[in-house]
Amino acid sequence: MRGGFVDHPADPGGATNMGITRKTLARWRKVSPWTDLPKSEVQNLSRAEAGAIYRADYWDACHAGDWKLGVDLVVFDYAVNSGPDRAIRGLQSALGVVVDGIVGPVTLETARKADAVRVINAVCDGRLAFLRSLSNFVTFGRGWTNRVASVRAAALSAAPKFSNPITLPGGVEAMSALSGYKTYIVAAIMLLAGLAQVLGIDLPALDNGSSGSMMLEALAIIFLRKGLKADLSKI
Repeated sequence: MRGGFVDHPADPGGATNMGITRKTLARWRKVSPWTDLPKSEVQNLSRAEAGAIYRADYWDACHAGDWKLGVDLVVFDYAVNSGPDRAIRGLQSALGVVVDGIVGPVTLETARKADAVRVINAVCDGRLAFLRSLSNFVTFGRGWTNRVASVRAAALSAAPKFSNPITLPGGVEAMSALSGYKTYIVAAIMLLAGLAQVLGIDLPALDNGSSGSMMLEALAIIFLRKGLKADLSKI
């Protein structure tokens, strides 16, 4: 099954299941050194535990809920692929603020005022540049490039198309009903794409991608973007 457990010898992440690497799972379970965690534990990883890891170590860690629609997706997916610190730095670079990996008031305010479409494209361009600099791009480059392209397209379709958002009393940014529905439409597309791969239907745009990862990211966008406290393990 594509998108399930993989252990490619050229992948520095090693054994991976639903996008969760052996090292990430070991850190989550507080196993040190991480090599003490058997690969079988990665292979038997449950969707409930994977969902909890995605929320705590990626969604919350990269402050995805603080970014505009579309921007949240590209930053979140970047974090899943390359770590929250690099994703935040990529966003800061796109925003033109100090690149320190720390989400402070300047980053938050600049992101709030920035045009989502421009930020999405800048983050994706920077991400591709980083990926192309990696030594194993020859092996995984096609899949990575297609993944970024798919995420960029989904993010742009969800992004608000106004440059000056309306701010409600209390500093809450208004979101059009259409943009709200787009969040669910984009997530549904990602979820269906993941299911298609699980069923053995190859999607060229997601070549070498993880269906489990895409499905969990889609669920995160649906539930975490609204700030719900329900655990993904209940899905």
